[in-house]
Amino acid sequence: GNLECDHYLDRGVCDLEFLLLEVPMPRGRPRKGELRPDRPGDLFGSGPACDPLFFEGRARASGFTCIAGLDEAGRGPLAGPVVAAAVILDPDNIPRGLNDSKKLDAETREALFAQIVKSAKIGVGIGDESRIDRDNILAATMWAMAEAVQNLSDAPHYALVDGNRAPKLSCGVQTIVAGDARSLSIAAASIIAKVTRDRIMV
Repeated sequence: GNLECDHYLDRGVCDLEFLLLEVPMPRGRPRKGELRPDRPGDLFGSGPACDPLFFEGRARASGFTCIAGLDEAGRGPLAGPVVAAAVILDPDNIPRGLNDSKKLDAETREALFAQIVKSAKIGVGIGDESRIDRDNILAATMWAMAEAVQNLSDAPHYALVDGNRAPKLSCGVQTIVAGDARSLSIAAASIIAKVTRDRIMV
């Protein structure tokens, strides 16, 4: 049957029994939602679904010490700006409960926003409606992400970007599909972007 793994970001680890399972390489096309060891990003692939600091850890193992997570809010709505955030977490002071902002209620997002602001380095970029109309939403998003990185107090050595496209940055970059549910740095950025945009839209 299918393997299931609880990978809530505030747990950070999986059950040891699950990690030690010997899983034969499956054949054929994967069923929807099925974990596949031969697919990048799955539990036994390049990005274990259970470890929300896997990508940060791999970057640090490669010699990068200042790692930023990037995400945006506002690409879907028809009105308002697109807001991007870049967050460099303090590895020794990571707020508990970080998760994809879409999975959190407004009260929890606000509480985590305050904790992230106190414990991490943050940059924000805002692409307004005139920029979106002039350049298109994708270009405005890439611009806002680059601005968010530019507005960090420290220049990152490496950036983890939610999605499959990244802005042009002067540091190393890795895109991560569904990164806000797979990386704590990106999850933190998603919260900053979402709360900032919500406050603008009030």
